[in-house]
Amino acid sequence: MKDYIIHHNWKIIEEGFNPEYNRISESIFSIGNGKMGQRANFEENYSGDSLNGTYVAGIYYPDKTRVGWWKNGYPEYFAKIINSTNWIGIRVKINGEELDLAKVKVLSFTRELDMQNGLLSRRFVAEMKNGNQVEVSSHRFVSITATEIGAIRYTVKALNYSGEIQVIPFLDGDVENEDSNYDEKFWVEISRAVGGNEGYLTVETLKTQFQLCTGMWFQLIKNGEKVDSKITNRNKEKYVEVSQKVEVSEGDEITVEKFSSTVSSLYYKNEELVEKAKEAIDLAADAGFDVLFESHKDAWLEKWETSDIIIEGDVAAQQGIRFNIFQLNQTYSGEDERLNIGPKGFTGEKYGGVTYWDTEAYCLPFYLSTAPQKVSRNLLVYRHKHLQKAIENAEKLGFTNGAALYPMVTINGEECHNEWEITFEEIHRNGAIAYAVYDYVNYTGDKEYLASYGFEVLLGISRFWSQRVNWSADKKKYVMLGVTGPNEYENNVNNNFHTSYMAVWTLKYTLEVIAYLKTEFPFLYEEMVTKWKFNEIQETEKWQDIINNMYFPRDEKRGIYLQQDGFLDKDLTPVSELAESDRPINQKWSWDRILRAPYIKQADTLQSIYLFQENFSAKEIKAHFDFYEPLTVHESSLSPCVHSILAAKIGYQEKSYEMYLRTARLDLDDYNNDTEDGLHITSMGGTWMSFVMGLGGMRVVNGELTFNPFLPDKWKSYSFRIDFGGAHLKVTKEGQYFVIENHSDCDVNALVWGDKVSIKGNDSVRLRKVAKHIL
Repeated sequence: MKDYIIHHNWKIIEEGFNPEYNRISESIFSIGNGKMGQRANFEENYSGDSLNGTYVAGIYYPDKTRVGWWKNGYPEYFAKIINSTNWIGIRVKINGEELDLAKVKVLSFTRELDMQNGLLSRRFVAEMKNGNQVEVSSHRFVSITATEIGAIRYTVKALNYSGEIQVIPFLDGDVENEDSNYDEKFWVEISRAVGGNEGYLTVETLKTQFQLCTGMWFQLIKNGEKVDSKITNRNKEKYVEVSQKVEVSEGDEITVEKFSSTVSSLYYKNEELVEKAKEAIDLAADAGFDVLFESHKDAWLEKWETSDIIIEGDVAAQQGIRFNIFQLNQTYSGEDERLNIGPKGFTGEKYGGVTYWDTEAYCLPFYLSTAPQKVSRNLLVYRHKHLQKAIENAEKLGFTNGAALYPMVTINGEECHNEWEITFEEIHRNGAIAYAVYDYVNYTGDKEYLASYGFEVLLGISRFWSQRVNWSADKKKYVMLGVTGPNEYENNVNNNFHTSYMAVWTLKYTLEVIAYLKTEFPFLYEEMVTKWKFNEIQETEKWQDIINNMYFPRDEKRGIYLQQDGFLDKDLTPVSELAESDRPINQKWSWDRILRAPYIKQADTLQSIYLFQENFSAKEIKAHFDFYEPLTVHESSLSPCVHSILAAKIGYQEKSYEMYLRTARLDLDDYNNDTEDGLHITSMGGTWMSFVMGLGGMRVVNGELTFNPFLPDKWKSYSFRIDFGGAHLKVTKEGQYFVIENHSDCDVNALVWGDKVSIKGNDSVRLRKVAKHIL
């Protein structure tokens, strides 16, 4: 755990130059706008340890799979959102000496991320080898209004000398991915052009042939006046630069304003790219840094208006939750149904930057509650667009009749994960996607989605489950063999509770959807029956038989469902008795030892109970939590949030708060010693869930909004905002009171501590918990 980030309500602040933490900071201070993003690399040259990363959504490379032993069915490639043209570069020379913080004396250094306004800043004073001192300040943003534009204002002040400063803005497309399987570079040059104070570079990916054009324009200002000295140009393969020199005296300031545009063949024809890049640059240059930033800032303030969470009395917790919300909002905008959310977003290369089941399980609730409805709808449409690929994926494994297995990892619908026990066994992801359809409809009331998209996805998944189970003559039940649950520390197990429970629930829900469509959309339903050759009677009879006769391993003595067959055969020594030297076990133990141990990487059986709390009594939830939580090592970033929510449900408020704080500051404090690889974007959705659904006790049950909130002892109050039923609500917990303010014209009903309340449009209610409501 690190503790070098200064606590602040709205800012992430690093004081002092810490080269050993630089990669961590590059992740933490990353910026993006849903279409592109970048790690917080320095504009000037830096020869120290760094992971340079600029990423463009939807632009990927199919890196050939690399494994020691090839198994039949392995994907041919692992898709990667790849490192793209570096547009931020501004080399700086002071009297001919390169400014490089790895080679000069750094006298002071501050890095700051203003989350409220979406601005990355840096200030430092450096002493060159010849004794010349400079003060540098830089401000950078990736616009969320002009989404093809990045802007930099970079100022150098001569502190104790007179002489020459040379600035060299550049574009560099000769980049690489550290995680390249075969150490190859993924880009080839198509064209380059540079002249005067602007330049353009077009590159193309190998194999997938995406084209990307990056443009730049700059101006140099000295003491507030534009510099008209000679500009020189240079270019080489995949690289263009412009250069300008200026004479300065002690106390003079020079400022480089650099704008960059990034356009791709995802949105334009190849032959249009240079023209479109130039159009974007011209618009940015005409507007100027300040005007662009004002528009960008106003848009950020609008995002905070609908998604902010306010904590009074705990700055560390306040900073943590806002950091998570900030990263979620700048990672995904929902404007393009072809895009999704990678576990690292635009902050690093690990996991390839592609889609996992994390989106449906952990991110969708955040966007459902805080963004326009089209945002969460597009996340679901993304999966519908990949339905045919999911069917093909299932066919490769021997499934038939339109059965669909959604991939564990994908960018275009094809499976591209190459670890056997995950690719072919961690099939609970199908359940997460089916649940997301329900979650969306239950929250928004948009039942028409079922007719246009949802039913087809549910049908394919239900057909998969009905073929994946088999009848056990010994048990006289249907069983689910050879799977891996969310707890990846146990592989190839039989009858994993979560997987089997999700299968049965999916079949039940699909039957409900069929009944709804037959009543409300009969003609469309008949078209679907014909299109998918759906033998309703035969197939649904099989589904109902599975629902009635599914096997779930259970320990009657403890009153709990077992994670899978044989779980009680393990040595059930709790995590608390492990030596500190054994943690984390994924770094200290052999895989063989982990597989034989009872330790749970992340919520597994508890994952089902979290999703379907209404199906379990408080006594049952407590029994399961008390058994499984002491065995959970939380070595997945996705684990603490589920535990936080369930702990709140059963009245374990201290545990709920502990788990919330752990997930909220996971990256800021580098809990797992892996922030340098990139942030845990999808677990940030879980952080929001642990706050709103845990501390706030919010759920939507059968389309009805419910709250069962509590206030941590260390806090004075908290408030959060949600959209529901056409209303925008601000809810506040302060002392014994719970306040709901309706900032809309729509009336809305809710259950609070079990009592039904009505909140009229543009009105509020103030409630107090009384003894009869205490659990």
